[in-house]
Amino acid sequence: MGLSGGAFPASIVPMPQKVTQPTNYLNFHDAGWDQWNQQYLPELYEQEVERYGNRTLSAFLRMVGAEMPMTSDQVIWSEQNRLHIAYDGVERAANVLTVTGNNAMRLNQTVVIADGFSTVKGIIVAVSGLTVDVEPYEHASLTASGIGTTALKMFVYGSEFAKGVSGMVGSIDPQLTTYSNNPIIIKDRFEVSGSDAAQIGWVEVATEDGTSGYLWYLKAESETRLRFEDYLEMSMVEGVKTDAGSGAEQANYTGTFPDSQFTGTAGAGVYPIGTEGLFEAIETRGNIWSNFAGAAAPGAGALGDFDEILKQLDKQGAIEENMLFLNRATALDFDDMIAAQAGGGYASTASASYGLFDNEAEMALNFGFSGFRRGSYDFYKTDWKYLNDATTRGLTKDIDGVLVPAGTTTVYDQMLGSNIRRPFLHVRYRASESDDRRYKNWITGSVGGAYTSDLDAMEVHFLSERCLVTQAANNFVLFKSTV
Repeated sequence: MGLSGGAFPASIVPMPQKVTQPTNYLNFHDAGWDQWNQQYLPELYEQEVERYGNRTLSAFLRMVGAEMPMTSDQVIWSEQNRLHIAYDGVERAANVLTVTGNNAMRLNQTVVIADGFSTVKGIIVAVSGLTVDVEPYEHASLTASGIGTTALKMFVYGSEFAKGVSGMVGSIDPQLTTYSNNPIIIKDRFEVSGSDAAQIGWVEVATEDGTSGYLWYLKAESETRLRFEDYLEMSMVEGVKTDAGSGAEQANYTGTFPDSQFTGTAGAGVYPIGTEGLFEAIETRGNIWSNFAGAAAPGAGALGDFDEILKQLDKQGAIEENMLFLNRATALDFDDMIAAQAGGGYASTASASYGLFDNEAEMALNFGFSGFRRGSYDFYKTDWKYLNDATTRGLTKDIDGVLVPAGTTTVYDQMLGSNIRRPFLHVRYRASESDDRRYKNWITGSVGGAYTSDLDAMEVHFLSERCLVTQAANNFVLFKSTV
């Protein structure tokens, strides 16, 4: 006869042999054995379910740019101006034309004047300040030519001199347009207490960086590292400079090291300065296209919109090879546009030269790009996960994509004093012989092999100091959505 009572609940009667009876098994729902059952009896799935797939967003800048060290608080570069002289918004009174800005026109230069309906050609006979006096070749006066008086466009196309006269009066000195950006310091930290580090609980994972296996408390450290790497790229894409009078400018840097931080109280007068990211650079110096393919009927106006973009590229640097990083909806609009031109079948890879990928379509496809050609331009199209992710721009849905010119550009480096070639997009990070701040990480505390303080925890620190250089932003296009 079995025994009852003692250390066992009344419902449990031990048996002298290993025989399952209604009175000798542990009930998972038995209130007297909850802690025991929940610790040992449930079936535990060790493998983490990857319900969001690869969650990392970085790789955009690795595709289109490069990373280079610098030692200063600021990077400065110069970009060439237009070669030819042209003016928009010219006002006319009789034969006298008034321009805005700087008047670079000279005596005896020949010009074309247009009002959108008619065109007149003439020669400059007098220059004074911001005004020039033009005599038309084919009319008694500009008034008789019928040309308008406001919002005129004018450009210089040559010059004409009589026999035996002196040469051109004055000269044109090319002006450099200078831009600058400054690096920001980006930080993150992961912390685990000594007690938690001593409580082992393994989880089998396959991380976004390509590794797999079992992680203990460093599972959270791994995710912190991946998140920080995403922040490095997101800061370069989304960053903006601090405007005068803004709230960020008034958030002074106060306190004492190492607990100093940005606060809203009066302090040392040092404030978050920000940095110019990709989107701000394009919105300030580049081209914006809103509601590609039409907001009301997506796909219907894609070809017309795209051809207008090509016309704008013709006015800029006319870079032959360009890369399109698009969200899902805009990528499908491009697919529909290309398929329509191919007789209903998707044949986007048939006409591109793939010079950017050593003329190998397979290499481009391995990188996730498909290519097509329109006019004299080659385009390589790919999805940009950052624009689709529900926790980044996929949440706001106001950026549809970006067109980035491929290759390099020649710029004048102020530090070197010479022309150098740089990718249109590249990251500059702070580094010297004593400290490389491209990607730093270190461990402090008294847990996990670090013995730097009496803190009963392990702290993993991450730091980088960097900025993005967007050169020749006039060749970039930002696709925006207002609906």
